[in-house]
Amino acid sequence: MGSHGVKMSKFFVNAGNIGDGAISITGEDVNHIKNVLRLKTGDKLLLCDGRGTDYEVVVEEFAHGLIRTSIVASYAGTTEPPIEVTLFQGIPKLDKMDYIVQKCVELGVGKIVPVINDRTVVRMDAGADVLKKVSRWRKIAAEAAKQCNRGIIPGVEQPQGFKEALRLAGDAEIGIILYENEKENGIRSCISGREIKKIALFIGPEGGYSENEIKNAVSSGMKTVKLGPRILRTETAGIAAISILMYEKGDAG
Repeated sequence: MGSHGVKMSKFFVNAGNIGDGAISITGEDVNHIKNVLRLKTGDKLLLCDGRGTDYEVVVEEFAHGLIRTSIVASYAGTTEPPIEVTLFQGIPKLDKMDYIVQKCVELGVGKIVPVINDRTVVRMDAGADVLKKVSRWRKIAAEAAKQCNRGIIPGVEQPQGFKEALRLAGDAEIGIILYENEKENGIRSCISGREIKKIALFIGPEGGYSENEIKNAVSSGMKTVKLGPRILRTETAGIAAISILMYEKGDAG
């Protein structure tokens, strides 16, 4: 929404395109604004720098491959949750990762790290293939962020091995790993009564975690949790866990 409650189309812009009361729009969005939305000079847009600031702008000029706009107002976005959840997702088969990225971005995830586990069945050894996959996931994240009015575009990192993923999770205040053999702990019991801003959430691939991975995770300080009596598919588990985290510590409900 704009400051006057009028729904405006929202686009992310490179922070380098912002300056002196003006913002230039470049790239694929130019065609969409011009030929799909059919906006004219004088029309308003909502732009976001991808770092949490929204800009209300007026279209001033259509140039070749470029739209020039002037800033009418700027304000801190209100759509980012108060917690930063990094999802460490075991890479699943087929296009399930596309779905996971899209839905977790909608729910407010801060970052996604694809993880190669002991039981990962997807081959991730060809450099060009990995780059292609990551590029597609980043595009899906950007589209989802735009569609659901996020203030940032959550990053999708290069795939990591499990040990490296545990190392990367070290700067979170709490690390949670979903494990079907956990009998006691749920997410709520791990986080209730604690002031937490940064959370690392680990979801295994289709075959689950190996015992060795769980052992390494626990010795690095991760908490094993269950999500109830039913075993969820990998593409459901992250969505369910992030929903619970957003309900308990975020901005849902």
